[in-house]
Amino acid sequence: MSPKLWDQARPGEPDVELCGSRADFDRTLAQFAVPGRTAVVMTMGALHQGHASLIRAARERVGAKGLVTVTVFVNPLQFGAGEDLDRYPRTLDADLRVAAEAGADIVLAPPVEDVYPGGEPQVRVAAGPMGEVFEGASRPGHFDGVLTVVAKLLHLTRPDVAFFGEKDAQQLALIRRMVRDLNFPVEIVGVPTVREGDGLALSSRNRYLSDQERATALSLSRALFAGRDAGALAAGTAGQHAVPGDPAPVAAPATVRGAARAALAEAADVEPPLVLDYVALVDPSDFTEVPDDFAGEAVLAVAARVGATRLIDNIRLRFGSRPAGREHTGADHTGADHTGADRTGAGHTGAGHIAADRTGAGEPAAEHPGGERPATDHASAEHARSTA
Repeated sequence: MSPKLWDQARPGEPDVELCGSRADFDRTLAQFAVPGRTAVVMTMGALHQGHASLIRAARERVGAKGLVTVTVFVNPLQFGAGEDLDRYPRTLDADLRVAAEAGADIVLAPPVEDVYPGGEPQVRVAAGPMGEVFEGASRPGHFDGVLTVVAKLLHLTRPDVAFFGEKDAQQLALIRRMVRDLNFPVEIVGVPTVREGDGLALSSRNRYLSDQERATALSLSRALFAGRDAGALAAGTAGQHAVPGDPAPVAAPATVRGAARAALAEAADVEPPLVLDYVALVDPSDFTEVPDDFAGEAVLAVAARVGATRLIDNIRLRFGSRPAGREHTGADHTGADHTGADRTGAGHTGAGHIAADRTGAGEPAAEHPGGERPATDHASAEHARSTA
């Protein structure tokens, strides 16, 4: 809330309240009446401008009288075999400053014992079939860990609305599904991906890339934009810009897939090479491949490894015309609004899925509840409501 809950921030310290435990958080909330709505942004730390865009979207949504909490918790349940939990960056001091500058009131950074008292939980949230394809097939059990910690943190923070990044599109879809299927009393908001000026999606993993690897990593976004542009040509919408927050209007799913695959095939021949995991064109409501006669909103998603670092990216597309008079609500089935598009402007099943080598130890887990958007943030203009 603004002014902040606390009135005595010490000079030189971030203007945000750090709660190092669940008890600290509960005491802080008990001390102050919150007259507005409450929002949460869940992260694993190592905050960058993608996370900051989530926090700004949350602040704009709840207003000056609302409360914005950012959670920083490296969740052990979502790290699988070969994913080094200890490798994930811990930068709490820097995270506090990013959170404060973006408008957070509280940073909740609980220990593992607070989130999982008694050790690993015996009862967990299962992602089901939707969590077993694409990212779930590459990283078995990952989404069970994600949904379990999201459910726990929703209970601990008790928000009215929670913000997640569209960069982790399958994670966002599963969280929305969990909230709907299990009747969580919270609105889920997706915030568009933030990109560098050259198109690379912001990610805490980018710090692991050498200069040469980063050049190769640009192939992910280039492939997505190649698919988008080919679909726009097929639809006769080339050169047109989608309404901010809307998916790009395109046609011909087969054309979109083909253009993206071609760009990724070229990247496999560079040095260092791009090692493709999958590229897929899916329905964001259930992450099944869309047929070639599909009409509606879809997600073009890609995952690949460059060196020892695994990266994901996606863009939203719309096939066919939106019915007249129908407002866009994105893929969210919880009743939340949605702001859509990428901020550049512009089971391994299904024909659109290309499988490849998934070897390579030591990769960090997905960035967790949290999100990304161009390093130039347009959140304020596009977040009349909002989407890790």
